[in-house]
Order: sequence, then C-alpha cells, then structure tokens
Amino acid sequence: MSSSQLAAATPRKDDLPILHARFFGWRVTWAAFTVAVFGWGMGFYGPPVFLFAVHEARGWPVWMVSVAVTCHFLLGAFWVANLPALHRRFGVAAITRAGGLLSLCGMLGWALAEAPWQLFLATAVSGAGWAATGAAAINAMVAPWFVRRRPAALSTAYNGASVGGILLSPLWVVAIGALGFPWAVALVGGAMALTLWWLAGRYLSTSPAELGQEPDGGAAGPPAAKPVPRHASLPGRAMWTNRRFLTLVAGTSLGLFAQIGLIAHLFSLMAGPMGPGLAGLAAGLATACAILGRTGMGWLLTPTADRRIASAGNYGLQVVGSLVLLASGGSDVTLLLLGVALFGLGLGNATSLPPLIAQQDFCPADTARAVALSTACGQAAYAFAPAAFGAMRDIFADTDAFFLTAAAVQVMAAIAMLAGRQPSR
Repeated sequence: MSSSQLAAATPRKDDLPILHARFFGWRVTWAAFTVAVFGWGMGFYGPPVFLFAVHEARGWPVWMVSVAVTCHFLLGAFWVANLPALHRRFGVAAITRAGGLLSLCGMLGWALAEAPWQLFLATAVSGAGWAATGAAAINAMVAPWFVRRRPAALSTAYNGASVGGILLSPLWVVAIGALGFPWAVALVGGAMALTLWWLAGRYLSTSPAELGQEPDGGAAGPPAAKPVPRHASLPGRAMWTNRRFLTLVAGTSLGLFAQIGLIAHLFSLMAGPMGPGLAGLAAGLATACAILGRTGMGWLLTPTADRRIASAGNYGLQVVGSLVLLASGGSDVTLLLLGVALFGLGLGNATSLPPLIAQQDFCPADTARAVALSTACGQAAYAFAPAAFGAMRDIFADTDAFFLTAAAVQVMAAIAMLAGRQPSR
C-alpha cells in the first residue's frame, strides 16, 4: 500500500462527508486485534516456551525458571491494576507503544540473563509490557468506539489472542532452534515493537469525537441530555465493597485459574494416549474452538442480554467438557477430543465476557477501572494455576482428581457470576 493510500485510510476532522460510510471504530478494532496477536504471542504464550529455552541454555532448575514465569504474571498484574491511570495521564497510544518496547526489552533480558537475579529483574519489565498489551488494554482501545455493538467488537479484537497462540507459539520454537534465543527475541520482539508503534500512532491516538463520530458509527450531532446512569459511581475503595465487583472478581479469577491450570498440562496429559503429533493437533483444536465460541458469543449477545447468565452458561459448558475429559479416563481418544472441544469453546469468552459484564454492571466512569482491577486479580490468580495443578498430578496417581478439580472450580466461578446479578433482572 502506498503512502497516499495509507493517508486516505485515516479520516480527517475536515473530511466529514465520508465519515458516516467509513466508521473508524472497526479499523481501531482490527488494530487492537493485531496488538492482541503480538501481546499474547509474546507475553502469554511466550513464557512457557522461554522456560524451556532458559533451562536448556543456562541449566538452571525448572522450578526456578517456573517461579520467574509466575513473577512475570504477578508483576504484570500490578501494572494492569494501574492501567486506567496510565491511560488517562499518557494516552492509550503512548502506553501501547511503551508496551511494545517493554516487551522487547524484557524478553531480551530473559534471553541474555547470566544470573538468576537478572532473569527476575527482566520479569518486571516483560510483565509491564504484557500489561500494556493484554486484556484490559484491548478493552481500553475498543470501548470508546462501541456501546451497543461492543460484544461483537471485543470478540473480534480478542480473537487476536487466540491467533497469537496459533502463530507465535510454533514460531518461537522454530526461531529459537534456528537463530538462538537472543536473536529470536530480537526478531519477533523487534517486529512487535515496530508494528505497535505504527498502529498506535495511526489508529489509537484519536477518539470518536475528534472525527465527528459517535460510538457504533453514528454521526455526532447537537449535544444531547446525558442519560441517568443505572449504577452509582464507586470512587476509591467503594468498589472493593461492592457485591457486583467482588463477584465479578471471584468469577473471573476462579474461571481463569481452572482454565490456565488445565490448559498448561493438557498437552502432556494427551501425549501419552495420543502421541505428541495428535496431542499438538488437539491443542490446536482447543484454540480453534476458543475462536468459534468467542465469535459466536460476541455476535449473538444482544445489548440487553444478561451477560452474567451468559458467563455462567459458558462456565457450565466447560464443566461438561471437564467431566467428559474425566470420563475418558485419560486414555479414550474420542472422549478426550470431545472434552477438549467443549472446554475450548469457553476459553475465549473467559477473556471477553468480564469487560462486557463490567459495561453492564457499572457506570461508564467506573467501567475501565472495574475491567482493569478484575483483570489484574484474575492474572494474579492464574499465575499460580500451573504449579497448583502440577502438584495435584504429583500427588494423585490418576487424572480423576485433576479433571474433577477443574470442573469444581468452574462451578464455583458460575455461582459467583450468578450471585452478582441484580434482583430486578
């Protein structure tokens, strides 16, 4: 695409005649999709691969590098909780650009660390990069442009997370094997930093009002009376005593804990009965089902639908998937694949539904903070999930307790979501 074509792709403030036909929000959504591809590919799916690379290159114990992975997510959770304040002060575009650079520098620290303390120092930088390109950040990019159609827009943007896993997980393995860990990070991380720098300036540095547009593609007109908020504002610590927020945090944290714990061990559990090749395809099936489930939920969910019921139903579907995996006995390939598909259908919605619940349950001024804080709590919870489920595998000889625990935690997540519903609904 030529420079003149690129310039024409971004509406200008004095280009009002074509604005209604070219709603800019969907371009922002696809930019957010691309950020998610790199954000998850580097900050979420990357560390498990890096764990093996660091262990092989340095000979450090697996437990030590595993603790570094946990620190990466825990320290990232701190920055996620503060993301709304950073966005208000510096802007979404600047923080996204910083996220790309921090991801590159942090992961280079992983690759070049000569001593364990250097590795743990690098996790603080990589965790900050993950926070600036993760779930709360994607919501902050898309939310100003959509109200009624936010479910469809967010599902589209968050699908970049699944695509990042499909594309970058195998790319990391190939690149590290061919180039070595440092050069692989420099190549992929450099591409991420450059792409996010350009996307942020091109698509994330403007607002609907600046382009004469309104959310969902309406044209800006005379100022209208502000609607009465459905919920009172929750400043300061008031949010931490609010039932809607506490149940959102509990449901999100429990759901992610069960999902990440199961998925982290899924490949190794299936490699025995299926073989590594088919187990890899099964992992890909879970990701494909995640895209299908998230897309379907996003486009079918109406603006007035009770999103907590949708979330509880999503967890219920994953409970069924966990029980089918339990029924497989860890050896029946057909049931294993069916269980993976059912569980996978709910994977994507674990990320996309909480921001939509926050939109429905909180006043607009509180929504971004509710999303960031619930995301941070969920990330802090799932940071411990692989270790907890791994300990369970060591304690129990069979897989029954493993899958039963996943199902039980998902049930608790569904109950938490339903407990936060409004009595009037």
